[in-house]
Amino acid sequence: MSTNPEGEREIRATRQAHEPAREAREPAREAGEAALEAVSRHEDLVRLLAERFARADASLRELQARADRAGGTRLPRATCADMLAGRRFPKKAVMTAFLRACRVPEHQLPAWERAWERVRLSRMPAPPDPDRTTAPTGGVEPDARPGERGARPGKQGEVGLRGAARGPGRHRRRVVLPVLAVSALLAVATVTLIVVTGSPEAPRSVTDDGRAFGSGGSSRFTVTVDPAHTGVRLVRRLDANVPLQRAAISVNGASAGEWKPLLGGTYGWVDQSVDIPPALTAGRSSLTVVNTFVSSVWDFNEFHYVVKQKIDGIWSTADTLDVGNAGSEAAHGYRVTGATFHGTRTFDYPPPASSPVRDP
Repeated sequence: MSTNPEGEREIRATRQAHEPAREAREPAREAGEAALEAVSRHEDLVRLLAERFARADASLRELQARADRAGGTRLPRATCADMLAGRRFPKKAVMTAFLRACRVPEHQLPAWERAWERVRLSRMPAPPDPDRTTAPTGGVEPDARPGERGARPGKQGEVGLRGAARGPGRHRRRVVLPVLAVSALLAVATVTLIVVTGSPEAPRSVTDDGRAFGSGGSSRFTVTVDPAHTGVRLVRRLDANVPLQRAAISVNGASAGEWKPLLGGTYGWVDQSVDIPPALTAGRSSLTVVNTFVSSVWDFNEFHYVVKQKIDGIWSTADTLDVGNAGSEAAHGYRVTGATFHGTRTFDYPPPASSPVRDP
């Protein structure tokens, strides 16, 4: 049998050249497996899924197309968006189809499935306590884990948009777990926040309905102010679990600044404020505000607006808009284009702070 010494030397040289790269990949692979094995909470699984999405460097549309070409479980963009934002716990088949579309190797999928199973078990309601002398009123909402912050009894079978369960009253709705910001997409932003806080003992839980819009979308509404004001401030309640929301602001057709991107929230609710240039509001009794989408990890959301005005050096509330409330929206001529979400969320505000929080 003939041999080719020169060819064998080239093969050995090629293997030696790639050996350092292979050794460098090993710690990263082991770290990834360790992170998966440590997953037991929904937010941890969401964080790792978001990291895989960032590494895939593909749009949701492309992932949907890949899944369609592969056959099997479909991967609608809206379902992926809800999964990655933590708004919905995915079926195992959906998560697996997503990972395959992100080009995750097949041999890694069992570790992801085990992580999914641990999270699923942690979300199952605890068995009833035989020592209880009284039974709770109503049913336990299926997605509220025992001991989860803000979990409340609710009315079974009433599920709103994107899985937000509604009870008989405004304050009996499901808690949606906060989402950790995608580390690969974080950016430093300058923004002024006004943090509305609750009692010193615990964060203040608030249930609110709102809307969101995506690329090419916008919202528009008109608010009233006292013509004697010397300053106007717009305060927006947002779901900060969706990181890096950025939108341009115009007032009466003139550019008035923008909502700067935030890095994501730990508690969920954040009140973000923007001071409108005085030249755009001086002497006016009504202001038409338009927010136009610029960028975000998913979309731009808005749940409640408070319009502050400064008169004789004192700030007071001039008007409020409750987004999602039909009466309030009609009174303010609220309109939205490119809508991606309409539903209810229950989150906590951060605990009390001595002064407004300002990002550097």
